[in-house]
Order: sequence, then structure tokens, then C-alpha cells
Amino acid sequence: MFKHILALAAGLTLSFSVVAADVLKVSAIPDEAPTELLRKFKPLGAYLEQELGMKVEFVPVADYAAVVEALAADRIDMAWLGGFTFVQARLKTGNAVPLVQREQDAEFTSKFITSDPAVKSLQDLKGKTFAFGSVSSTSGSLMPRYFMLQDGIKPEDFFSRVAYSGAHDATAAWIQAGKADAGVLNASVWQKLVDAGKVDTDKVKVFATTPTYYDYNWTVRGNLDTALQAKIKSAFLALDPAKPEQKAILDLQAASRFIETQPANYEGIEEAARAAGLLK
Repeated sequence: MFKHILALAAGLTLSFSVVAADVLKVSAIPDEAPTELLRKFKPLGAYLEQELGMKVEFVPVADYAAVVEALAADRIDMAWLGGFTFVQARLKTGNAVPLVQREQDAEFTSKFITSDPAVKSLQDLKGKTFAFGSVSSTSGSLMPRYFMLQDGIKPEDFFSRVAYSGAHDATAAWIQAGKADAGVLNASVWQKLVDAGKVDTDKVKVFATTPTYYDYNWTVRGNLDTALQAKIKSAFLALDPAKPEQKAILDLQAASRFIETQPANYEGIEEAARAAGLLK
């Protein structure tokens, strides 16, 4: 009887694994509007379905912390993370695996923007209002804050008010609408907004750029089947900008191509987070 129960349990476990493996659940940090995240993902999701031979489902989340929690609880299999959220996921799970990053993510930057023509440097903002993106954003909060601290600027003391817009595109909208005197956002999103005509560059200007740092990557949960991990990595690395359909996918990801990455690349992010008191 006991052996029968064990066999039944093993069978149920196997069945569950097979069912679970039929769908790759993917999410992303909500650093842009939900509709934009889904628009960017759809062609990539279709490509992955074709390459992996399985259904790929996008799972939206409410905030950055929810992505980390979902990975840790095995509710999703893969996620598009910023450098800081990867560090958080790695520390929480102990085994989250960064597979690939865009080529540009090895030398990423953030842009400081303002609609005040008198502002030429951060020093000109003393006593004024300032906007970050999400508190958990690498490029919209952590690294700009880290570099400001290195320059002797503690935001909460230097500015009259510090606010968090929640997303990069929201930060640009805030500055254009005069909700803050200046702000900082992901360089890639800034360029995309400019190219799409979604920001008035006669009014909103870049006045400073951060030093470079590692940022975004595609990460999988550590207990995901290793053969599937390898197939996912190969699919990303195979995206070829010389093929029009694949170039369209890369363009939506703001990527020239994807390259391999590793946990060691994000040690500087962890150091910055600890220096800022965001990690214990």
C-alpha cells in the first residue's frame, strides 16, 4: 500500500512537471507602461515559442518587488530584470541564473533631464525638486543615487523634495509637465521617447549622463530544467539583425544583439546597493 502511494505521488509529480513544462511563464520589471511592455514582448514571445516548441506566456506584475517574489516562488520561469532586481532575486533565491543581456547593458547609462534652461549641472539643482523612477530601479534610482553620493550629493538633503514617478516614461512626463525641476531615467528609454516624439526636446533637455555600469538581463529561476535554460539562451543569441523579422524583435528590445552574461557582472550593482543602504 505504501509503495502504491509513493508510486502514485511520483506519477502526480511527473504529470505536474510535464504540464508545467508546456508553458514558459515570463515577466518583466514594470519600468514602462504595462501596454508598452506587452507590445515589446509579443514578437519576442512568438519567436521563443517557435524556437522552444512550447507556449510562452507573459505574466504582468504590479511592481519591481513582485517580479522577485514571483521568481522566488516559482510562479514565473524567466524575467527581464534590471541589475538591482537581479541582485535582489539572486540574494532571495540563491540560484537565479542570468542568461543573456543586450550588448549595450555592459555599458549602460542614465540621463539627467530638466525643463529649466538655467540648469547646466547637478549643482544648479540645490534646493529644487527631483524625480527618480521606481525606488527599485537600477537606472532610474540606484545607480544615479550612487554616483550622486560619490559626488557628495545626498538627494534628501540636497533637493527640496525627492519623488518617485514609478517608471522611466513617467519621469520624462513629470519633467515635461513641471511636476519636478529635474529627474533621471534610463538612457535607452529616453532615446526611445525622443525617437517616438513623445517628449518635447525644445522643452526637456539632457544636462548630464552617469558613468557606465552593468544593467538589464534575462534571468531564469535556478531550478528550471538546464536543457531548457540552454535552449532559451541559444534562442536569444541566435537573434540576427541581418534578418528583417528578427531585427524587428531586437529593435523592440532596444538591442543590437544579445550576448551571454554572468552573476559576477552585477557585483558592482550589489556594492552600490549596500552603499546606499538598500541591502542589509
